[in-house]
Amino acid sequence: MVPGCYNGLVARMAAQKGFKALYISGGALTASSGVPDIGLRTLSEFCTVIKDVSTFSNLPVIVDADTGFGEGEMCARTVSDFFYSGAAGLHIEDQVFPKRCGHLGGKDLIPTAQMVDKLKIAKSTSQKVSNGEFVICARTDAKGVIGLDECISRSKAYIDAGADMIFPEGLDTVEEFKVVAEALRKHKKDIFLLANMTEFGKTPYIDIKTFKDFGYNCVIYPVSTLRVAMKACEDFFDDLLKNGTQEGFAPRMQTRKELYELLRYTPGKEWHYP
Repeated sequence: MVPGCYNGLVARMAAQKGFKALYISGGALTASSGVPDIGLRTLSEFCTVIKDVSTFSNLPVIVDADTGFGEGEMCARTVSDFFYSGAAGLHIEDQVFPKRCGHLGGKDLIPTAQMVDKLKIAKSTSQKVSNGEFVICARTDAKGVIGLDECISRSKAYIDAGADMIFPEGLDTVEEFKVVAEALRKHKKDIFLLANMTEFGKTPYIDIKTFKDFGYNCVIYPVSTLRVAMKACEDFFDDLLKNGTQEGFAPRMQTRKELYELLRYTPGKEWHYP
């Protein structure tokens, strides 16, 4: 289970709770800065968040790279910059820029050959900067645009291009996750598989055991923490406007003591970074 963490504080808590890897969602990162997920945040802005999440969790971090921030040259720079910012891997998708959320309609895909070229460049860069340790994951949105067969076909082409992991986005049923996993394992036995367990999308809620039984290696919960936090903020604002004081809401807040413990900070004592 790989929860989404959109800043360093959330990453600290996830690590404290015992999660073994984290995810940075482009959707959560952009929404937390007040803009929609349509490619408005820059590569440098992503890298700032990567550094915080990686540094303060000390865990492997998979990062949403959208469409790679451009064509081949930018895909190479993205791999390099993400790696040196502390990420363990990224995923690049085969949508046309500006991209759309994977669980929305109206998406368009780039040609398979164009995505293959991007992945070859990304993999080559991973070899140069990390001796291949930096994970290159290929996300395909083909299921929602063309169909499941195209999703599988493209995934196989991306594996052949050097992708370490495949992310089939926007699947509609439990059975589709099983069919994709079986087909891709037949193509390459040791390919890594990523599943997206987002809320309010096309995919039904599926438990971690089912994904494990199907052979998926990691399951991301990309925007869950942001949604939980923003709903809590909404409830607080409503309560504050209604009552004129935060006193009644205080039992639902993280205390000062709990915050300082999470930050490993003791007032009056020198704090050691990180």
